[in-house]
Amino acid sequence: MTPAAHYAALRPPERSRLGEGDFFSSRKWTEIELQASWFAGEFGTRFQATGGEEVRIVQFGVWNREAGPDFAEAAVSINGAAPIRGSVELDPDARDWERHGHAVNPDYESVILHIFLQKGSAAFFTRTARNRNVLQVLLDPSKLGEEPPRSAPLAKPGRCLAPLRDLPGGKAADILDAAAQFRLQNKAARIARAADAHGADEALYQALAATLGYKGNTFAFTLLTQRLPLRLLLREKERVDSLLFGVSGFLPHTGMGRFPQETRSYLRAIWEGWWPERDKWERLALKPERWRTGGVRPANHPQRRVAALAQIVRHWGKVRRLKESLDPKRIHAFFAGLHDEYWDLHYTLTAEGMTAPMALVGESRVTEMLANVFYPLAILAEPAAWSGYANLAAASVNRRVETAAIRLFGGMPQAKEMLKTAARQQGLMQIYEDFCMKDNSDCAECLFPQQIGQWR
Repeated sequence: MTPAAHYAALRPPERSRLGEGDFFSSRKWTEIELQASWFAGEFGTRFQATGGEEVRIVQFGVWNREAGPDFAEAAVSINGAAPIRGSVELDPDARDWERHGHAVNPDYESVILHIFLQKGSAAFFTRTARNRNVLQVLLDPSKLGEEPPRSAPLAKPGRCLAPLRDLPGGKAADILDAAAQFRLQNKAARIARAADAHGADEALYQALAATLGYKGNTFAFTLLTQRLPLRLLLREKERVDSLLFGVSGFLPHTGMGRFPQETRSYLRAIWEGWWPERDKWERLALKPERWRTGGVRPANHPQRRVAALAQIVRHWGKVRRLKESLDPKRIHAFFAGLHDEYWDLHYTLTAEGMTAPMALVGESRVTEMLANVFYPLAILAEPAAWSGYANLAAASVNRRVETAAIRLFGGMPQAKEMLKTAARQQGLMQIYEDFCMKDNSDCAECLFPQQIGQWR
């Protein structure tokens, strides 16, 4: 007997830390600790669903630490079939799905697997807002270690890590630059199609609004600008705020007395402009479920973004000139100078007033506008605009970029240096979307590692 085996024989029998009526009996495990243990693979990769199906986790996906399902972009094989992509939700108790409102939240429509460590005596079915039944897996708590993993990254490094690391100096950056140019050209082509369909000004207006939408509200802002085109708002400049807030669905219809005095005064002015137009536009108003507000930082709340869009329309002549000159400093200065007497000091219509003013459009959003709108438009007319874009400093590293960097570069020291520009971040995102997000094999069948070696 080996020393390790000898010691193992001395240990007392394993005892489950979790059982019916004995929830986390040896210690209180937090939900994030359970998520870390799942993501580390401590529960394994093969399971039997509550309905008897054989479930294999092909890839655990990306740990979502914002609003929405716990793990995104996972790949799961059911009964040996080809893997399907979707989200995974982990709850301590199966009934938390209903308790936490996931059953009526459209953000959870992507969930393909609901995992939990406890369930009640009655049968429970996991159903989405569209009444789709979600596969369930009851985890074995005896698989939990003594302590959760100390460090759980957003994602796991991919198979491309080694070939990228072995490239001669500068080649990895060249690949990112090429992917960034490809992405920039695609964005330019998309805006050009919108310009052909609706005109150059409408295309610019829609693209800026979509960028204001910030992830979860991009589509809602696109709908808003389609229903309230720029040409109409330019004719109704005195009612811009009223029309945008009315059609966005953000105007409260009753209970004005619950608001502070400054909010009541603001809403009264908005209503004066909306009331004469209400019958004409109300049928086009966006439903509340179109807007994502959960997990959104207060400064990024869509109500503030609608106010920013109103100010952009009011200064449209300047916006058009900014597009033509493409001077990043002037563009930053313009958006820094956008003000609204009410929204400078409020996050939402219901939040208390701020103690100090806050910009309607922050610097990171302006950088996104440069990368997603102004430079793509410039590249259509002047390919040399790429040099300015290549040197545009990144405002920050968001979760998506951070996740992609882990997948491709792991802990490579040069990764941080390469991600200092907006272009390189965009190139990284293009590679991630083209390869990582389309791969259901946990890197095994991805073509990118082989193609890295062919880069010239």
